Amino acid sequence: MEIERKYLVAALPPNYQSYPSRAIEQAYLCTEPVVRIRKEDGEYYLTYKSKGLLEREEYNLPLTKEAYEHLLPKADGRILTKRRYRIPIEGTALTVELDLFSGAYEGLQLAEVEFDTRQAAEQFVPPDWFGKDVTFSGEYQNSRLALKDR
Repeated sequence: MEIERKYLVAALPPNYQSYPSRAIEQAYLCTEPVVRIRKEDGEYYLTYKSKGLLEREEYNLPLTKEAYEHLLPKADGRILTKRRYRIPIEGTALTVELDLFSGAYEGLQLAEVEFDTRQAAEQFVPPDWFGKDVTFSGEYQNSRLALKDR
């Protein structure tokens, strides 16, 4: 089960580039239900996600590079590219996944935080550098971005 809050980023945090990051490329074979393929540096995955905004089922399966490259041309919409920084939230066990998009969504900055429980997600107080909470709009789900004209 994935329990996650998503925010637009008002201002990048200081020294964000000093944190670990990965280059991500992902595309969607289906958006209802969500079936995604992802290349994250040298690792490849196929992911299934159920419907939902704050909470949803998520399953990840490893792919080979060859399988990923075979499936990529079959994807719907655009391929999303971004760099993901993993930034710990001071005084908590939580980590922010800061996504800085490139390509068609150059300039889009999103922050996601995953939680162990729905209650923890609902009680979360975001850091000052977070902007608008877009968790419940669905507008910034990557599967929707892949199909959206920009």
